[in-house]
Amino acid sequence: MNAGIFVFNEMEVLDFAGPFEVFSRTRTEPGVQSRRSNLGAPFNVYTVGKTKAPLLATGGLEIVPKFDFADCPHVDLLVVPGGWGTRTLLNDEDTVAWIKRTAANAQKVTSVCTGALLLAKAGLLRGKKATTHWGALDALKSVDPTIEVTKERFVDQGIVTSAGISAGIDMALYVVEQLLGAQISADTAAYMEYCR
Repeated sequence: MNAGIFVFNEMEVLDFAGPFEVFSRTRTEPGVQSRRSNLGAPFNVYTVGKTKAPLLATGGLEIVPKFDFADCPHVDLLVVPGGWGTRTLLNDEDTVAWIKRTAANAQKVTSVCTGALLLAKAGLLRGKKATTHWGALDALKSVDPTIEVTKERFVDQGIVTSAGISAGIDMALYVVEQLLGAQISADTAAYMEYCR
């Protein structure tokens, strides 16, 4: 399953790195040894930017997208992280159109933090219950007043939205559980030494 993580300037690092770690470390066989190769890896995880130009995430971390909108392979699982950069992207027609188009062909669509604002702008959360970072709950409602905005760790309404930053790890482990079962999700969390 191709897991495409959208990356952009002023993105929260853990918003994309948390789900990246979960999906890239998931294996169908338990234990440490299974992580020493990509055999049994159910996800092919990669980053996608509008272009392949280097990006600066929060704190100045430089990220170079593996793909851009033009050469991105099919995305089965879309992850849209958040961060201050989402505010600028709300007015970027190319980005909103790419998210909408990619989501229409994906099996699963997710967001972390204010990535939900971009999903809302693309019309993907219309009439749904959704969440985002606690500091952006009102902003989410302002993008689309039909959304039932809630303060929860994550919400699954066909599209899975999660609260801020670290909540993306919980969301990603939930998605692994939905797709591959509770045992594989639990084993992934144990490998990461992550307490759910």
